[in-house]
Amino acid sequence: MNAEIYEPPAAKANDKPALGCNETKDLLILRRLAFSVRETAEMLGISEKTVRRLISRGLLRPSRALRHLLIPKKEIERFLEQTTAR
Repeated sequence: MNAEIYEPPAAKANDKPALGCNETKDLLILRRLAFSVRETAEMLGISEKTVRRLISRGLLRPSRALRHLLIPKKEIERFLEQTTAR
């Protein structure tokens, strides 16, 4: 039995490397203007419950224009700048 091994075609000099799933997701996140509670928690490395506590304490201000809470990217940046130890 003769088994053949698949080899992908050689990349051309000007070809961009294919993006993996995580890299594509990271690029989309960079372009977004607002994030869900879950996404914000993942970015900050905290739980969703903690994000909700920060909102209730007034430390993080979400957009309430929609049915779900959305935290603007600028608000996350402001929160990090104001709460960073100097």
